[in-house]
Amino acid sequence: MASMLLTRQLASALQQNSRLFGPRCRYVSQTAAKTNVDFEYDSPLMKTEVPGPRSRELIKQLNAIQNADAVNFFCNYEESRGNYLVDVDGNRMLDLYSQIASLPIGYNHPALIKILQQPQNLSTFINRPALGILPPENFTEKLEESLLSIGPEGLKQVLTMSCGSCANENAFKLTFMWYRNKERGHSRVTKEEMESCMINQSPGCPDYSILSFMGGFHGRTMGCLATTHSKAIHKLDIPSFDWPIAPFPRLKYPLEQFVKENQEEEAHCLEEVEDLIVKYRKKKKTVAGIIVEPIQSEGGDNHASNDFFRKLRDIARKHGCAFLVDEVQTGGGSTGKFWAHEHWGMDDPADVVTFSKKMMTGGFFHKAELRPDAPYRIFNTWLGDPSKNLLLAEVLNVIKREDLINNTVQAGKVLLDGLLEFQSRYPHVVSRARGKGTFCSFDAPSDAARIKLMAQTRNKGVVLGGSGDKSIRFRPTLVFKEHHAHLFLNIFNDILADFK
Repeated sequence: MASMLLTRQLASALQQNSRLFGPRCRYVSQTAAKTNVDFEYDSPLMKTEVPGPRSRELIKQLNAIQNADAVNFFCNYEESRGNYLVDVDGNRMLDLYSQIASLPIGYNHPALIKILQQPQNLSTFINRPALGILPPENFTEKLEESLLSIGPEGLKQVLTMSCGSCANENAFKLTFMWYRNKERGHSRVTKEEMESCMINQSPGCPDYSILSFMGGFHGRTMGCLATTHSKAIHKLDIPSFDWPIAPFPRLKYPLEQFVKENQEEEAHCLEEVEDLIVKYRKKKKTVAGIIVEPIQSEGGDNHASNDFFRKLRDIARKHGCAFLVDEVQTGGGSTGKFWAHEHWGMDDPADVVTFSKKMMTGGFFHKAELRPDAPYRIFNTWLGDPSKNLLLAEVLNVIKREDLINNTVQAGKVLLDGLLEFQSRYPHVVSRARGKGTFCSFDAPSDAARIKLMAQTRNKGVVLGGSGDKSIRFRPTLVFKEHHAHLFLNIFNDILADFK
């Protein structure tokens, strides 16, 4: 408690010395009133450039034992609070990237600290069970309190995994098992199938495929990589499968000015999906499932209309394919609904929905007919971690108590309105502003301009993320409020005004 008080006193004192983190803003907007958040700082505070000297030294040390080229800077997580990330050089930054979209309620939230301090929860954190064979007594109860309380429409079965790639990889396996059982009918597995699968041959290993989209990202494991098409560096030198890849709509903005063109673009993509399903069936590589993100996240924050997804769902149903929705990055509330696919307005939106990131644990929901028909078919040692379900249950309590889904709608409107304003004022820097909730992005003129813009913004105390070829994406926490959006917009306006 004393450290919390000291933190608040320090933040208040530093706020008075605003010249430490840049000039007063010129953004034309009324600043939102700050809500009372006891555990959070008031503003960024920059002491060095980022990465600073201590971060650079630690990167050098790490690079001696592994490739550390992707490391941005080293963090002081003990001192980080709410929407603010502190680095090892003492720089305090407004974090709008939140660990690649993974922090639901910010750094060191008091509600989660309290969960860890309760003696009855110690066993859950200390003893990590092999859930598939030796789950704890309260495991079903905790799943009902957490994941099953927010399960997507029509999906009553759930399996937990360690990460998003694990979730998608095993969702593919589930899809192939379901499709083979459907083809097999009521027949029993044959001796030939059992023996041939042991040497990677058919009929035990059928030559099925998963249809995915150019620009999609579904993970970096072997099966997932066959459906990942966002950056070449993810796939280079890795053997892969001959699975169909459909074009994903490339919408023109502003949407209201290109209605006809965008409708034609989506119709073309849907036509390609059907053509590929037919083509691969003729090639004896039957499409057992289609996987899609509600918003292509790593691939450039690419959106499509609700109508596109409804028609895609119909195509999957028509051809007997499972429909897999990857909500690893979009799930958990940041789009203004708990699941991004809820925007589609469908009664039967998916057969499988995968999740991770803001959900604290990886895993997937699925329909009962896709349930594995024998033990060990979908299995690994951990199958997730009960402590993550415990934390998720408390995250969901905070989301409900603080009305955080509605908050993302309100904060997201301020953020997107500001980006649209920047687009009109600085069209040479900002274009194609887009988003749902706080799940927003815009395009920079080029990758080089993006890198420069993100570096300048970070040195002014704001962390952003890249996406696709030249997009900048926003992935703040669910406790990102309107006043945080205004604070960012004010800082960013000063950067844009001087950007060349």
